[in-house]
Amino acid sequence: MIIRYFCIGAIALSVSVLKGQRALTDIPNPDVEHQLSLLKPAEGFEISLFASEPMIDKPLAISFDAEGRLYVATTATYPHIKPGNLASDKVYRLEDTDGDGVADKSSVFADGLLIPTAVLAVPEGVYVGNSKDLMFYEDSDDDGVADSERVVLSGFGTEDTHHIIHTLRADPGGRIYFNQSIYIQSYVETPRGIRELKAGGVWRLRPETMELDVFNNGLVNSWGHQFDYWGQSFQSDGAGFEGISYSFPGSAFVASVGVERKLGGLNPGQPKLSGLEIIASSHFPEEWQDLIIRE
Repeated sequence: MIIRYFCIGAIALSVSVLKGQRALTDIPNPDVEHQLSLLKPAEGFEISLFASEPMIDKPLAISFDAEGRLYVATTATYPHIKPGNLASDKVYRLEDTDGDGVADKSSVFADGLLIPTAVLAVPEGVYVGNSKDLMFYEDSDDDGVADSERVVLSGFGTEDTHHIIHTLRADPGGRIYFNQSIYIQSYVETPRGIRELKAGGVWRLRPETMELDVFNNGLVNSWGHQFDYWGQSFQSDGAGFEGISYSFPGSAFVASVGVERKLGGLNPGQPKLSGLEIIASSHFPEEWQDLIIRE
């Protein structure tokens, strides 16, 4: 079993001393081969490298399209743009043209972005969460470079750039979901009126009608959201220590604003969680199917 490993810049997989970043003196070795040597896959599994810098630069989010091409939202601007600088962050498209499991072609799909924290490839194009805007890009000639862009919605809060809209997902019915975290307040004008979300929660958009609503409220810094075979939602939280949460329309969790009754997580006491996946792939053994994995 081979797990493709996508190297995100200089990844610290082992830190011997717990210190704040500003006081860090034991700098981890960013060499890709060294980092790979620190990974310990389970028995029967193998890890290989699909792509790394300099093919991309400081990635934040990824999404595969139906052709197996990988879209990577990157930012050298984070956590904020310096006065006088122009927005220059990018979305790359990576391709494995010879089928050996390693990306060998990189194209700048979209440029001039400001801290893009989310990307989602759909059959019609690519959605990108770009600070206050939800963008949509199309590549009509399929050359790896977007030839049209459109602001789908605007007005999402940017008070804290590691809490701005992120985790773009599509449900089985084609609706688009994306999260925001606790230190954000959004007031979004839509064709059907202003929509508000104060603090954390999940937005839900029906693209064909532009109906935008709040799917649920709360969680502190949720960067994990996935659907199982039945279309049920599960989320993970980068804070709050409630583990994985079972979410549904109208549900509310810790840190919700204006809500009296709040749900707890499924496994309280868990440490901070970031990504979340539900395995449903023939690349994994039968006993792994439908398992929730998180980091």
